[in-house]
Amino acid sequence: MFDARSPLGVFRRIRDGIRPPLPVYAHCDIPCGIYDPHEAQISALTVLRMDQLIAELPKPAAASTPDVWEKYSAQISRYTSVKELHAERCKQEMRILWADYFTAELATKFPQVHETFFKALKAASKARQGTAVADAQELLTQVGHVAELFWTSKDVKTQKVPSRSKAGGELVVPTA
Repeated sequence: MFDARSPLGVFRRIRDGIRPPLPVYAHCDIPCGIYDPHEAQISALTVLRMDQLIAELPKPAAASTPDVWEKYSAQISRYTSVKELHAERCKQEMRILWADYFTAELATKFPQVHETFFKALKAASKARQGTAVADAQELLTQVGHVAELFWTSKDVKTQKVPSRSKAGGELVVPTA
């Protein structure tokens, strides 16, 4: 990216005004066939853990020093920033599965696909908007439903296993 006010930016704006760039037609989605709900589940776990950390963080007393309040604010900001990032990653991974993996043929074979993804995406939005641990747990549950549906569509049996992370929760994984 360039700064439109820099000499190069001014030059490009003048050049584009004289001779507008030609439209580019490209498609960035490569049908590589590599899809997996694992990253969405890990991101949902991260959202859950960040909400847990926010809930566990002791709020300073009103009379605390500015340094104490600054440290508290920095922690809340960091946890919230990570939660936001992973909630969006979770949504992105689910959108890829929904839009790219679940073809019209699969959606006909699995009529619950749209409702399953809709609920999961709504849960991700709700978890992103607040810090309620229950909302983050619901996100993990809904993403688990997406994972189960994904693996079912591939005729692969699944099992729920403990995440073995501090967040707790379970991951839906294919069985051997």
